[in-house]
Order: sequence, then structure tokens, then C-alpha cells
Amino acid sequence: MRRRNKEINWYIRKMMIIVSLVLAVLFSIKEVSEVRKKADPHKVESWAKEGAGFGVSYIWRLQYPAATWDESDQSSILSGTHEKSMVNVLCDILFSQSPLYRYGGSGKTETNHGEADPAYEGYLESGRFYEEHSFLLYDGGEESGEDGSINAGTHKAQPSEQPPAGGETTANQVPEQNQAAETEVAKVDKVNTLTTDKDPAMTCASSTIWPIAGAVYRKEQLADYDFLIQHFYSIHTSTTAGRDLMKADEFLSKDFTLEGGNDKPQILIYHTHSQEEFADHGPKNPNATVVGIGNYLTELLTKKGYNVIHDTSVYDLQNGKLDRNKAYTYALDGITEILQKNPSIEVILDVHRDGVNENLHMVNQVNGKPTAPIMFFNGVSQTPKGPIEYLPNPYRTQNLAFSLQMQLDAAAYFPNLTRKIYIKGLRYNQHLRARSALIEVGAQTNTYQEALNAMEPLSEILDMVLQGN
Repeated sequence: MRRRNKEINWYIRKMMIIVSLVLAVLFSIKEVSEVRKKADPHKVESWAKEGAGFGVSYIWRLQYPAATWDESDQSSILSGTHEKSMVNVLCDILFSQSPLYRYGGSGKTETNHGEADPAYEGYLESGRFYEEHSFLLYDGGEESGEDGSINAGTHKAQPSEQPPAGGETTANQVPEQNQAAETEVAKVDKVNTLTTDKDPAMTCASSTIWPIAGAVYRKEQLADYDFLIQHFYSIHTSTTAGRDLMKADEFLSKDFTLEGGNDKPQILIYHTHSQEEFADHGPKNPNATVVGIGNYLTELLTKKGYNVIHDTSVYDLQNGKLDRNKAYTYALDGITEILQKNPSIEVILDVHRDGVNENLHMVNQVNGKPTAPIMFFNGVSQTPKGPIEYLPNPYRTQNLAFSLQMQLDAAAYFPNLTRKIYIKGLRYNQHLRARSALIEVGAQTNTYQEALNAMEPLSEILDMVLQGN
């Protein structure tokens, strides 16, 4: 009997709950009907749909965290025709978000709404592109990330291996059939029969200041596209450098002799990433940054008679936090203001240090000193799919010519000073002047002194190119 009474009480409680819910629904319907008489029915329906969509999407995310809730599908369903009831709308939402339904392709119908908006198509295309090239979303990324490949530093010869002819770096080695001519040039210098005359077929000539100690290339060699790319460039996957762009004869024909006198500013040195430090930076060596080597380069160029501005502004710190994603944008504002005040500036140098594998220490002997290698860096404003329209650079060819001429002088007079020229897809603010260069000096694994030692030969090759030698 007691068990039977418990069952009866259980059923009574259940019935009371059901009746209460029914009454609550009826009262709610009555209240809604009263409000509806005074309210805009379209707004009520819109609120109901939005509330339903939010509730269902919340429940769905809790139940299926790995599945993606497609907001666009939700919006299209909730904005359906007025003939659909709320139950139908909710069912449509549930079915459309089902993984089997979505990935099986069910319920898809082809609808022709006419020609799509070109701007919207462009937006979709750019979205797909950046999914494949996510690194282009950031303005930074000029670091090479070398892992010890042969392009990155000193070529360690084995005991039985002969050193490269003329003492050139591994990045600038030339085939055996071309080494004879270069070696002959070096022999002439060793007996001190120096001349300032330049063979039109060669890229460099001896001077009474710096004899040729490395490799000199014939223009016919550089006219060979494959030879040029193999020996002088590292091209990142973010871009391409085709035959239509990489024309050595055009690069070598550019004259970068400064036009104005030194009574007004001629050279601007700045640092997009001023917080880049070297290995021995610390409380006892606070100057071991790219700003420190920029100070020394400014001093060396000033002694040569150039009028130099060194901009030490900080562009990669925002609110006290390191933020390099927009550093190039902030730097563009800063240096543009400087150029507006000093339109006589013809040369812009953005001095960095590279970021490489922590196990890689790049150091070479240059002029008898342990020296961090230099890498010239060019942004060509194009991806493998074509030009980046919103990053035009009218000086792209001149920028490439400027870096190649310095690279060739370095190979001839200061072997082991440079790595291969690095080419990447963005612009890196090189569009402001024809004589613009981004220069990577060593890496985070180099000491400050090794980086300082690179400034002396760098100032020399800059002087050579700017003097038209």
C-alpha cells in the first residue's frame, strides 16, 4: 500500500508541474498578445528570431565545441520569409549547423543573384590569400630565421679543402671557369700595380685606398639571370623575382652619386625595430643595440663629409610593450615627417639586426677583425600572384640596384662581409627614396663589438656607391 501511495504522489507532482507549465505558457501567450497589439509585430518577430538564434547557437557550441558555428548561415536562415513559423526556423538552424548536413552538402541550392559585387569578391579573395600567406598580415617579418644554411655565415673549409678563389664568401662563390679572371685581378693588386681605371666589362676597379681583395664579376656573368640569382640572392616564398625584374645590366647602369652638397642633410639613418639587441646587451652594456651601431655609422659617415641625421625614435614600443606588428606603419609616419622638414635627404638607411637560430653564430674576419656579416634586404611589393596594389613602390628597381652595387663592392673590397641579398614580398618603407636600404647587421647571437666592426667597411662601400665609383 505504501509503495502504491508513493507512485500516486509521484504522478500527482508530475501532473502539477505540467499543468503549471501549461498555465505559464497560456498566460505568456495572453501577455504577448496584449503587447503585440501595442507593439510593431515586425520588431517582435525580429527580437524573437535574434533571441532564438543566440540561444540555439549557445547551446550548440556547448554541445559541439569542435564544430564551427556558421554565423552567415544563421543570419540567412533567420532572415527567411515570414511564412515560416518559429518552429520551422529553429529546425532550419539546427539542421543547417549539423556536421553531416553541412559537410555532406545537403540542402545546398544554386541561386543566381546576378553579378557579384567586385569589392566583395575582392574581399573574399584577399581572405583566402591571407589564409595561405598569414605572415603577410604583419608589417614585420624581415628577419631571415636562418638555421645554419650555407647562406648564413662563414663557410667552414675542411683541412683538405682549398679556400675559394680570391677569398670571396660562400654566398658569392663563382664556378671554376670564372675564377681565373677574378684571381688575375687579385694578383695585380698584390704587386701594388694599382689603377683607378675601370674595365667597362668588370663591375669594380682598384683604388689607391682599398685594393681588390675578393671577387670581381664580369658584367656578362651578371647578365645571366640564373647566375645572378644563385650567387647573390635568397628569395623568400612570400614573393618572386623574375627575369623581368632582376636585370643586372639595368641595376649596374644606375648612378647613385649624390646630387646636392653637404650643407643640408643628405642621409637619414633610423631603426624600425630600435629594441633589437645583441648578445652581450645588459646593464653593463646598455648600448649594445641597433641604435648603438647606428650612432657609430653616423659618426663614420660624418667624418667622410656627409650630413647625416640619426633618428633614434622608438617605433616598436607601444604603451611600454614591444609591438612590432605595426612598427613599419609608425616608422613611416616618423620618417615622412623628417623628410618633409629635410627634403634634401637622398639616402635612407633602416638599420636592423637579423634573427636566426640560437645555435648559429655568424662571424667572419674582415680587415683582421671578427665581424658580424651584413645582409642587404629588399622588399619588392609583390607576391607569387602579382603586385601588392596597396603597397606601390616607384623606386623598386633603384632600391634593388642600390643594394646590388653595394653587394658587389663588398665582394671585391671586403670579402666575407656580406650574406646574400634577402628578398621578401612587402615594401618595408623603401618607397620614399631611390637610395633606400634595409640593412641587417649580424644577429641576436653576435656581440656588440662584432656588429660595430661591420660599420667601418659598411661606411666604405656606402661611400663608394654614393661617390659613383
